[in-house]
Amino acid sequence: MEPPVHVPAHELEARVQAIFVAAGCAADEAGRIARELVGANLAGHDSHGVVRVPLYVSLLRAGHVLPGVTAEVVTDGGAFAVIDGGFGFGQTVAPQAVAFGVERASRDGICIVALRNAGHIGRVGAYAETALAAGLISIHFVNVAGSVLVAPFGGVERRFSTAPIAIGVPLPERPLVLDFATSLVAEGKVQMASYGGKALPSDALVAPDGSASDDPRTLYGDYAPGDVRLAGNGLGALRAFGGHKGSGLALMCELLAGAFTGGGTSGGPESGARGRITNGMLSIYLSPRHFGTQEEFERTGREYADWVASSRPAVDGVDVLLPGEPEARTRAERLAGGVPLPPAQLAAIEQVAAEVGAG
Repeated sequence: MEPPVHVPAHELEARVQAIFVAAGCAADEAGRIARELVGANLAGHDSHGVVRVPLYVSLLRAGHVLPGVTAEVVTDGGAFAVIDGGFGFGQTVAPQAVAFGVERASRDGICIVALRNAGHIGRVGAYAETALAAGLISIHFVNVAGSVLVAPFGGVERRFSTAPIAIGVPLPERPLVLDFATSLVAEGKVQMASYGGKALPSDALVAPDGSASDDPRTLYGDYAPGDVRLAGNGLGALRAFGGHKGSGLALMCELLAGAFTGGGTSGGPESGARGRITNGMLSIYLSPRHFGTQEEFERTGREYADWVASSRPAVDGVDVLLPGEPEARTRAERLAGGVPLPPAQLAAIEQVAAEVGAG
């Protein structure tokens, strides 16, 4: 495996922005997409970073994701809303939905926002971080309509999307962000492995015969180095994490973020006619100030978080970290030393750049 190339974050962001401008996006939207993708890399969530560039451009050129969309508020109940993303870029319409929820919860104490029909929204933890900056607790359930990737516990056939969950808790000087896919690994990590990045756990995937696999071709089928990785070409599936527990959480994400929002679930009869994949996200925003519990919440919560982190390490010299702290450390390291990318991934990005005429 070739060593990664370390690319300064600002150079990588500028390159990705140029690609999306050349592909047909306005400069501000292209910059937002680039900033969010590189931001995921900086946080160590490479599965949601610039590895997505070839797929995003492919979806844009096929008309499955649309530039310049303003999300539509379909239902406004004051403390709750349904927002339709109109198949716009997730990095455009999801921040609009989050801004709505943050504004209403900051005003009224609580808001529940059901977003549907959004393009791939990227790292969900980024939206929890937006709520944290406003002093809000937030909970996000996400599904991917039309994308079946994960086998349920005890099965081998795909039934779920990767169905991520994120929770943000604003504690003083120690904000916490829990952010994970309900699959054993995110699909983007399979993409990373297919480009020569970090190898997958030996049981990350399940083959049609029920055997465990760590070969990305189990999910994508055969591919050439520069090909866009398409999960529909493979016969295997991702596994849910934690056996029946992750499988149960994935089911609930599909029901809450997919069926409840009206955006559709990962599979079933209605998904095949869509011709595209979209994210749904059910978000709950809570203001401790309005609940009258902020002072006690912050004091008790911070004391408890500190106590949890003070547990004696199982391995000498390896700290006990709380959710969000690994991302903060990785961000600092990569801002200083560059974003590590497998050479094959860089080549795939440059191939896309050439195809769209990004220079």
